[in-house]
Amino acid sequence: MRLLKDFSASTVTAGLVATLVGLTSGITLMFEAARALGADDAQLTSWVSALCLGMGLLTIVPSLRLRVPVMVAFSAPGAAILATLRPGDFSLSEAIGAFLACGLLITVAGFSGVFERVMNRIPVALVSALLGGVLARFVVAGFADAATAPGVVFITTLTYMVMRRVAPRYAVIGVLAVGVATAIVTSTLRTDELELSLARPVYMAPSFSLSALVGIAVPLFIVTMAGQNLPGVAALRNSGYDAPISSVVGTTGLVTMLLAPFGGYTFNLSAVSAPICMEAPAHEDPARRYTAAVTNGLLYLLAALFGSSITGALNAFPTELIHIVAALALLPTIGNALATAVWDQTHREAAMFTFVITLSGVTVAKIGSPFWGALAGVAAMAISSSRLGPHRLRPATSAAEAGARQP
Repeated sequence: MRLLKDFSASTVTAGLVATLVGLTSGITLMFEAARALGADDAQLTSWVSALCLGMGLLTIVPSLRLRVPVMVAFSAPGAAILATLRPGDFSLSEAIGAFLACGLLITVAGFSGVFERVMNRIPVALVSALLGGVLARFVVAGFADAATAPGVVFITTLTYMVMRRVAPRYAVIGVLAVGVATAIVTSTLRTDELELSLARPVYMAPSFSLSALVGIAVPLFIVTMAGQNLPGVAALRNSGYDAPISSVVGTTGLVTMLLAPFGGYTFNLSAVSAPICMEAPAHEDPARRYTAAVTNGLLYLLAALFGSSITGALNAFPTELIHIVAALALLPTIGNALATAVWDQTHREAAMFTFVITLSGVTVAKIGSPFWGALAGVAAMAISSSRLGPHRLRPATSAAEAGARQP
């Protein structure tokens, strides 16, 4: 009974928006990755279903058990790495074997506690700056769509401003409703591409080679942990939630190993869509926001059931509409993250290094900007605290205390 009472229109809407963002932010890259490895149409559909199934289960189960909005996604940076492979570099079976190996590495890093110990040593200011940089890139891209769809961006932004003033809890609901209505009026909602058909899982047998382990498994593991799980933990802690990070991350590795033969190549904590379900717009009561995550997970399970229909469903919505709705939903999260990042003057400059480098989107050695941003921030903090300066600064605040200094 409590579960039903905790649901609300705002949490359901937040879950819906998070699902749209979670799928659209990386689905194209995932298609390109599967094609680069030689997957046919049936196998591609299996990839979509396996990923949606994994995200749904990994989101629903811990969210219900912990009453915390634990959000899981597939690795978009990982898909980007796979999409750069040339046809013939690796066989599909070799790639499946590499996915299994990557899942094993994530499992060990999670359950051993190594990853959580690393996170606990990163100062809260840097964690907040990291999250702000990841989300700001997405938000800036949403408003940049004004170049191609000025009407959609203008009307949704104005709606958001008004709704935040008169009914802040339902701001995202209002934005989504007005955006869909605008798409219908302007005939940009493409319902002709909608087609309902059930998905059929396809088993893809793995094989193992040293070249695939080095060329796929290791890079996939690094970008997933540094580019996705790192800001994913930052999203949780910046919102004031405490979750057993080691077991959650370890479980994503186990599910990766279970679903890899069907196309579930990598799962990780969500960084971009998660804050939509974790902040005040989802619900004013933090204890009830987990139902937004549950809604998100249920929608993923529905998507898994109709995997072959996902492409048409996503194409029905104008890309600009999805981007701007997500951008507006993430604004409060970015504000809180940046406020926390610069609150303590001791770490302000190091946090700014983390923020701007993460925001830049730079990729070096196939490792994304969140890792390099965090590394630069830690380096700046270490140098400023060393004896090279005129005085030593006080010790850093641990990221484990995130939320304790929320302004």
